[in-house]
Amino acid sequence: MSKIKFSYYALCIFVFLITSNCSDSESSPSPDPVVEIESYTAYDVSYGSEENQNFDIYLPSGRTEDTKVLILVHGGSWISGDKSDMNEIVDYVQESHPNLGVVNINYRLASVGVPPVPMQTDDITAVVNYLVENKEELVIGDAIGFIGVSAGAHLSMLWSYAYDASAKVDLVCSIVGPSNFTDPAYYESTNPLYQAFYLLFGNPSIPFLESVSPYHMVTNSAPPTQLFYGGMDYLVPNSQGIDLNDKLDELGVTHQFTFYANEGHGWEGTALNDTYQKISNYIDMFL
Repeated sequence: MSKIKFSYYALCIFVFLITSNCSDSESSPSPDPVVEIESYTAYDVSYGSEENQNFDIYLPSGRTEDTKVLILVHGGSWISGDKSDMNEIVDYVQESHPNLGVVNINYRLASVGVPPVPMQTDDITAVVNYLVENKEELVIGDAIGFIGVSAGAHLSMLWSYAYDASAKVDLVCSIVGPSNFTDPAYYESTNPLYQAFYLLFGNPSIPFLESVSPYHMVTNSAPPTQLFYGGMDYLVPNSQGIDLNDKLDELGVTHQFTFYANEGHGWEGTALNDTYQKISNYIDMFL
C-alpha cells in the first residue's frame, strides 16, 4: 500500500511540474523574428530644384548602418552626358560588390557663362548632404567612395581633395580625368579643344585654375586614389595622369596608377577588364 501511495504522489508531482513548465512556456513572450532589410532602388531622386539635380540609388538587402556607398559621376566635358552613361559600372559594382550601395548622379551642365565650378562641386556636396541627412531612413553609413569618368573624374578628385571637410571619402577613382589646368600641355596649347576648356571655366588666371585643379588641391590627407589613363588620349594629355601620379608619390598618398599606352579616351576588351578588376581590388581594400 505504501508503495502504491508513493507512486501516486510521485505521479502527481510529475504532472504538476510538466503542466507548470508548459504554462510558463506558453506565457513567455517569443522573441521578435529578425527581419532582413529589403533592397531598395529608386530612380531620378531629386536633390535640388533643377532638372539635372537627380540621381539613381541602389541599396542592397541586409544592409546596416555601416553600409558604404559608391558615388558614380559621368563625363561629358562638363557640358553634356548623363548618369545612364555609367549604367555598365552600376551593373558591375552590384554584381562584384553586392554589399555596397551605389548612387549614380546627374549634375547641372555647364555652358559659356555658367562655369562648371563651383556649380557642379556644389551639386556633389548636395548629394552627399542628402545621403547624410537621410542615412537613418536609407540605412547606410557615412563612408563614401567615388568613381568618375573624364570630366566626372575631375569633379570626383576635386571634391575628394578640396571639399570633403568631414573626411567621408575612403576611395576616389579617376578614369581619364583632367587634373591640372595650369599644365603647359593645356595652358600653352593652341589646340582648340583645350582652349575651349578655359573659355568654359571662365577665368584664365593661374590662381583660379589652380583652385579647380586636383593636382594643386591634393594634400597628404587625400584618400586612396586610383588613376587610369590612355597614352593615345586626344582630350587629356599624358602629363595629366603622370604628373598627378608623381605628386601623390611626393605626398605619400596611397594610390595606384595604370597607363594604357595604346588606348585613348576610354577603352574596352582586355584593358577594360583590367580596369574593372583593379577597381574591384581597390574597393575590397579601402571601401
